[in-house]
Amino acid sequence: MPISRKSVIWVGAATLLAAVLALGCALFRPGMVRIALSDLITAALMLSVVCAFGANAISASGRTRLFWILQAFGWALLVADQVVWIDYDLIMRAPMPPMHIADVLLFLAGVPMLASLLLRPHMQPSQRTARLGTLDFLMLLLWWVYLYIFFIICWQYVLYNPITYHRNYDWLFGAETLVLAGVSGMLLRQSSGKWRIFYASFFGAITFNAIAFYLLNGAIELNTYFTGSWYDIPYAVSFVVFTGSGLLGRGLHPTAESRKDEAYTSAMAIVAMLAVLSLPVLAIHSFSSASLPPEVVHFRVLITFCMMFAMAFLVFVKLRRLNQELQTSNVILEEASLTDPLTGLRNRRYFSLTIESDVSHTLRAYADSHDSRLRDLIFYLIDADNFKEVNDRFGHAAGDGVLMEMARRISSSIRNSDVLVRWGGEEFLIISRYTDRREAETLASRVLTAVGSTPFTLRTPDETIFRTCSVGWAAFPWLPSDPSAVNYEEVLSLADRALNQAKQAGKNRAIGVIPTAAQPARQQQREVGTLATIGPAVARSTS
Repeated sequence: MPISRKSVIWVGAATLLAAVLALGCALFRPGMVRIALSDLITAALMLSVVCAFGANAISASGRTRLFWILQAFGWALLVADQVVWIDYDLIMRAPMPPMHIADVLLFLAGVPMLASLLLRPHMQPSQRTARLGTLDFLMLLLWWVYLYIFFIICWQYVLYNPITYHRNYDWLFGAETLVLAGVSGMLLRQSSGKWRIFYASFFGAITFNAIAFYLLNGAIELNTYFTGSWYDIPYAVSFVVFTGSGLLGRGLHPTAESRKDEAYTSAMAIVAMLAVLSLPVLAIHSFSSASLPPEVVHFRVLITFCMMFAMAFLVFVKLRRLNQELQTSNVILEEASLTDPLTGLRNRRYFSLTIESDVSHTLRAYADSHDSRLRDLIFYLIDADNFKEVNDRFGHAAGDGVLMEMARRISSSIRNSDVLVRWGGEEFLIISRYTDRREAETLASRVLTAVGSTPFTLRTPDETIFRTCSVGWAAFPWLPSDPSAVNYEEVLSLADRALNQAKQAGKNRAIGVIPTAAQPARQQQREVGTLATIGPAVARSTS
C-alpha cells in the first residue's frame, strides 16, 4: 500500500514526540518536568490517533464512515481520560484517587472501538442486514455498559470496596481487550488486499498497547508507578503505532457484498440475544449469593430490571421490522408468482385468480342493466406469426427480444382497464374489461397495427425484421339475452377457435365469433383485413 508523503511526516512527528518522552525520562529526574512531558506528550499522541481515524471518515461513506467515526470517538474518550490525569498531575498536583469516575472513560473507550469492528467495514452490507444489524449492535453496546455498571460501579458508589473494584475492573477491561484483539484478528483472516494490511497493523497496535497497559497498570497496583516513569514510554509508542494504522486506512472503501453477510448477521443476532438472556441470569446469581451485601444485590437487580426494559424495547423494534420485512417479502413473492419473468406481463396464474371476479362483475352489470357500452368482457387470443422462423434463423435470444417488444407494443395498444397476459410461448391473451362487443374490432385492429407496422430490432440496430400476429376474439357473455347460459371457459375456447381460423385464413388478421340473432347456436365471423393497407379494413362473413 503506497504511503503518502503527508502520512510519513505525520508518523515521523508522532515518533519524534515519543522519542522526546524517552529522552526526557533519561535526562531528567522524577518530578514535574517528567510528569509534564509524559502527560502532555501522551495526550498529544492520543489526539493524533483521533485525527488519523477521524480524517478517514471525511472521504468514506455508509458503514465504513461509521467505523472511522466510532474509532475516533473511542480515542476521544481516552483523550478525555488523559485530560483528567493532566488536571490532577499538573494543576491540582495531587495523586489520582484509586477509584475515580474518569475510570469509566478508559473502559467505555473500548466499547465504540469494538462496535466499529463488529460493523465489518470492509464489507458492503445488504440493506436488510444493515437495518437489522444496527439493532443487534445497539443491544451489544448496552450490554457492555451494563456489565460495567453491574460489576464495577456498585463497588465505587453503592458500597466502597477498592479491592473488589480493581479486581473486577481489571477482569472486565482485560476481557474487553481480548475481545478487541480477537475480533480484529478474525477480520484480518477474512479480509484481503489493503484492508488486510490495515487490520494487521490494527491488530498489532492493540496487542502492543495491551501489553504496555498491562505493565503500567500492574505498576500502579504495586504502587511502583509514577507519572513520567519508564512505563509511559511503551504506552506512548503504542499510540504512534495506532496513528500509523489509522493512516494506512486512508481511502479504503468496502469491497463487494459478502456472500456470508446473512450468516454473519444471524450469528450477531444470536450473540445479541444471548446478551439479553444473560441479564436475568446475572441478576438471579447475585440475588442468590449469600456473600454479597444487600445494598449491592438490590442495586444489581434494579440495574438489570432497567436494562431489560431497554433491551426488550430494541427486541420489540427488531421483531416489528422482521414482521414488516416478512409482509413485504410475501407481497414480492406473490407478485413474482403472478408475473411472467421474460416479458413482465401477467401470467396464467394471475388470470386464474382474477377471472372469476371479472366474470362476476360482468354478470352483475347485465343483471343491473348497466350501460351496454361498459358491461362486456372480451377475450382476445394473440399469436405471433411464423415465430419459429425467428428462433431458427437468429437464435433464442433474438426471439426473446422480439417477444418482449411484441408484448410492449400490444400493451401500448390497450386501455388501462384491460389486462395483457402471456398465455404461453408466443401467445398472448387480452382481457378487455368494461367494454362493448360492438367495438371489439377496433382493439383488434390496433393490435395488428402496433405489432406489424414497425420492424423489430434483432441483435444489432441495423438487423431488423417485420413480424405480424393473428388475433381471435369472443365476448362474454356469449348470449346477452341469457348471460349465464355459456361459461367463460367455453367463450375462451371459441376465441381460440377463431384464432386458428385466422391462422388458416392467411395470418396477420383478426377473426371474432359472435352468435347470430336468428340462430344463437351458430357463429358469425368478423375478419379484420391484413396490414397491407394503411389501416385494417373490416370484412364480415357468416358461417
